[in-house]
Amino acid sequence: MPSEGGYLEAEGVEKTWRIKQDQLTREVDILSSRNQYDIVLKDLGPYTLDFTPSGRYMATAGRKGHVAIVDMKSMELIREMQVKETVRDIVFLHNETFFAVAQKKYPYIYNRDGIELHCLKEHGAVSRLQFLKNHFLLASINKFGQLRYQDVTTGEMIGNFRTGLGRTETMQINPYNGVVAVGHSAGTVSMWKPTSAAPLVKMLCHHGPISALAFHPNGHLMASCGREKKIKIWDLRKFEVVQTIPGHHAKTLDFSQKGLLAAGTGSYAQVLGDFSGTQNYSRYMGHSIAKGYQIGKVSFRPYEDVLVMGHSMGWSSILIPGSGEPNFDTWVANPFETSKQRREKEIHSLLDKLPPETIMLDPSKIGTLRPYKKREKPTKEEIEAEKEAAVESVKDIALKKKTKGRNKTSKRVMKRKVLIDKAKKPFLEKQMLEEGKVAGKKRNLGEETELPASLKRFVRKKAAV
Repeated sequence: MPSEGGYLEAEGVEKTWRIKQDQLTREVDILSSRNQYDIVLKDLGPYTLDFTPSGRYMATAGRKGHVAIVDMKSMELIREMQVKETVRDIVFLHNETFFAVAQKKYPYIYNRDGIELHCLKEHGAVSRLQFLKNHFLLASINKFGQLRYQDVTTGEMIGNFRTGLGRTETMQINPYNGVVAVGHSAGTVSMWKPTSAAPLVKMLCHHGPISALAFHPNGHLMASCGREKKIKIWDLRKFEVVQTIPGHHAKTLDFSQKGLLAAGTGSYAQVLGDFSGTQNYSRYMGHSIAKGYQIGKVSFRPYEDVLVMGHSMGWSSILIPGSGEPNFDTWVANPFETSKQRREKEIHSLLDKLPPETIMLDPSKIGTLRPYKKREKPTKEEIEAEKEAAVESVKDIALKKKTKGRNKTSKRVMKRKVLIDKAKKPFLEKQMLEEGKVAGKKRNLGEETELPASLKRFVRKKAAV
């Protein structure tokens, strides 16, 4: 690999969380220092934001209707517009040329030039949006827990489900399997796929409303935060709590590519790290913004050691050493992508689009064979019960009334007996067959049968000891 990742290391009694951004600015190179800034837009917040998979572009939206697309490499404003109504969320689609905005009544899809392409009226007023890039599905949920999936390539509504678990404030996608996790007001987290009207998993995570969710890039860890001021780290392979971190009422959570966890609480952002590899998170860094600014969204920029915070007065960017993946794969995400490469990648991603049926809790099962299950042998009691049920059903059959002389009591009894024998016959045959098999086995295991004198000369003689 051309580059190696690193972290802040403290010496002696120093602590990494006491290192301020001003101290980092004096030590880093000029290009990295450009990633420390504050954008103040007092009358348009609070702000939410989203990055493309390569980290090159950022989409940001203010609650008062301000929407902007920024090139993070050159720090140029690509497009800025005012939609003149409430904006609740913004998310990029498959690349930076299209993005979806959750506005007051409906979600809208715009292109890079700010031209409205679609109004998704079937979704209604939604509070959160997420995009599944491998399946080209736009997922939305409203505050009442109505979850919808729409295919952005064909426009078809793939799924429309009522979660029925209470008010919803947060929604996240597991990058490992494409399962959507929704946090509810009763402390429950439910996981969904577009082909099932029932949740795959329902977990009681907290004793109060879920305020934030985040998934580790490997998909096996989930962080959740509730109103009881606790962050819990969950192992999704066993659905067990790995660690509980008290004292945090985080409104937003996010995992970096290297596994750091950022939590935004009020005007303070704290970053936790698992440096021992034992899923034991501890304090790594912290940053306080201006007093009174309320953090609404934290998001790590991919392939950069940068954390961006959307707050009530704009957005701020700080340096978090060791948060980003130092080496990028141009086949997965290329920060230096040209327009020709982007077009080629778009075609390839459409050809490689996965159907909604491939979304499941364990995607490693795809392409495997279903294990053969040996049929269990019924017990004697079960066989007897089945035989008695068959006899009782025959006894209840009403016999036809026949002409005089053919409807005698003795003849009716004989007919009933014949019917009962017919009902018992398959059970008796099966029993005899099994007894014959057992007898044959015993015979084979027993002593050798005595051969007639004419055949004894063909028997192989045992070697003398």
